[in-house]
Amino acid sequence: MTSLIQLTECGFYCPAGDFFVDPWKPVARAIVTHAHSDHARPGSKSYLTAREGTALVQERVGAESPVEGLEYGETVQLGGARVSLHPAGHILGSAQVRIEARGEVCVVSGDYKTVADPTCRPFEALHCHTFVTESTFALPIYRWQAESRIFESLHAWWRRNQERGRTSVVYAYSLGKAQRVLAGLDSSIGPILVHGAVDRFLPHYTRAGVRLPPTDRATVENSRPARGRAIVIAPPSAANTPWLAKFGEVSSAMASGWMQIRGPRRRRALDTGFALSDHADWNGLLGAIAATGAEEVWATHGYSGVLVRWLSEQGLRARAIQTAFEGEEEAEPLAAREDAAANEEFVAQAIPTHETPKETAAED
Repeated sequence: MTSLIQLTECGFYCPAGDFFVDPWKPVARAIVTHAHSDHARPGSKSYLTAREGTALVQERVGAESPVEGLEYGETVQLGGARVSLHPAGHILGSAQVRIEARGEVCVVSGDYKTVADPTCRPFEALHCHTFVTESTFALPIYRWQAESRIFESLHAWWRRNQERGRTSVVYAYSLGKAQRVLAGLDSSIGPILVHGAVDRFLPHYTRAGVRLPPTDRATVENSRPARGRAIVIAPPSAANTPWLAKFGEVSSAMASGWMQIRGPRRRRALDTGFALSDHADWNGLLGAIAATGAEEVWATHGYSGVLVRWLSEQGLRARAIQTAFEGEEEAEPLAAREDAAANEEFVAQAIPTHETPKETAAED
């Protein structure tokens, strides 16, 4: 195992710089790759992250926590280690952590994807000796279609639902995926409504210069006239809840890499699915790893065993690393817990106090 980075009970630790990367327990100094809740956890004494993601990380770890932003490519000296952050192409502000000390370079990629995304900066390949990669979709069956084709299908589905008088509901993780879906939508087709859990993150994107179509936070008042015409972007936790009643008859879909195969669609009782992921597919992972020129690769979460076996057969030193990172599928319970609170708040706001939920649902 490289001396630059070590796996501890708190996460990846760099002894030369005395800091952790995405620690899953409180530490003195944390470097955070991005603001998803399994990577940005509260309780540490100080945080360093990419400048573009500072506000999102701040929201995750709490307003009282000191969060410092670093420009992409800017280098800081932490103890005996030179550290810089580079785009990971995952969500707004996502970064890979490049660590250099005593002539050795290690890159901890966090979550990443290698295809274009209008809501964040593109993945940057970095040469290193050791590369810590995710492996969420490390199976050859996961190969993403071009984003343009995915949105052609999504728009066609939206129009078909309009012809049938159904409201289109797309479930997407509230931070990152929802904004990517929004960025690709054609607002000329119909109104776009969003769940409160999605809406809370939109100002961060618009302030960063990301172009998004006009949206409204879904309320009882604006949902009723938009029935049968609108598309609604909501977190997966909104499925099968009273919150949906206001939209009338709906057709449901999910945007996730797991929609590549039929099983997840059936289990969720979705009408359709769109395989849009913020993680690298099989080819993306192999291409990114090759571009680093790394002699040693550590694979975390997802199908790490498959990736390690394939890399080993190619002559690389590779090993699977057990971490607390949970990936796209497993991250949903975390997102669900957060969004459930937003759901309760939303329903409380949307339903007048003199009505019972049952009466409102019947009226809708």
